[in-house]
Amino acid sequence: MAPRSEFFIQAPSAVVMVRPHHFMVNAETAADNRFQVAEHNANDLSPLAYEEITRAAALLQEEGVAVHLFEDEASDTPDSVFPNNWFSTHPGGYVAVYPMKALSRRRERRSDIIQMLKRCYRVQAVIDYSGLEPDGLFLEGTGAMVLDHIHRVVYAVRSERTNPIVLERFCNQFSFEPVLFSAKDPSGADIYHTNVLMCVATDFAMIGLDMITDPVTQHEIVHRFERAGRRVIGLTNRQIQSFAGNAIELQGRNGRILALSTTAFLTLTPEQIDVISESAKLLPLAIPTVERAGGSVRCTIAGIHLTRRD
Repeated sequence: MAPRSEFFIQAPSAVVMVRPHHFMVNAETAADNRFQVAEHNANDLSPLAYEEITRAAALLQEEGVAVHLFEDEASDTPDSVFPNNWFSTHPGGYVAVYPMKALSRRRERRSDIIQMLKRCYRVQAVIDYSGLEPDGLFLEGTGAMVLDHIHRVVYAVRSERTNPIVLERFCNQFSFEPVLFSAKDPSGADIYHTNVLMCVATDFAMIGLDMITDPVTQHEIVHRFERAGRRVIGLTNRQIQSFAGNAIELQGRNGRILALSTTAFLTLTPEQIDVISESAKLLPLAIPTVERAGGSVRCTIAGIHLTRRD
């Protein structure tokens, strides 16, 4: 178990979520997101996605997680339900804003969310990397990066959405050590976002080791987690395709919870559930419509690692 002083570092107790009014699968991002499901009738998807996020936010609130739920009524931001890609928050009062690859995703950035963070939490500075977009340099937030807040390590898969220059700049600014590696799905395509491949919690890490192309890197990552006292839960390719790696640990009223989709939960083995349950309550959230867009529960949640104002 992690020391008590580290109890809340990895698992935030407050989050931002965005409820979509015009949800659709984004054709612009389909080229490198193999998790997307082609869908041509967007009118049928919007009310379903709206209700899924509404229910998911309510279940998190029932567990004692503070949910700042924003509405997106724009018709030109199909992936707005995934706010964790365009901003992240960090202890000490810092907010990072990220450069996005797709033009439609750049429109997701919202000043009202930043203003809410400043109003409700202690924000010292906003570091904005979005000015790197014209140079073709992208780093899509905590989709591109999986952060170990306790041991100050960033895990990142090489892809068109994770530029090593921007990654290095972020790590220097926020005092993280970068671990950049290659991972591919069974068809040989690059994994587009690291957070579909792995989840780092306080006492365990879930990761699709078979998709990491270099066996030496596989061993090094496992060794890092074990040396840090984390149990390593290896996920199969099928579990990764079902979004089992796209989970997030949160702090609830009665302890830590692991929020993941029902799709992901149903693929976990009894042994994996037992390991997770030793330190976190599993909270399956049904978002099958949202998952058609190529992301799952982790992608819909932007954790708030800031100190609340009195």
